[in-house]
Amino acid sequence: MNIIFLLAPFSVLLGLIAVGAFLWTLRADQYEDIEGAAARILIDDTDAEGPDDQG
Repeated sequence: MNIIFLLAPFSVLLGLIAVGAFLWTLRADQYEDIEGAAARILIDDTDAEGPDDQG
């Protein structure tokens, strides 16, 4: 029964850390362009690399 006095504050602290990390990502604009990042994987980037011949 005494373990609950250790685990309860630990779980609250862990929850506060998770909320803090979420707020940090909000302030860093991590969620600004969600659909653009999802569509970026579908774009073919072979033209952006330039010509293949180096010489």
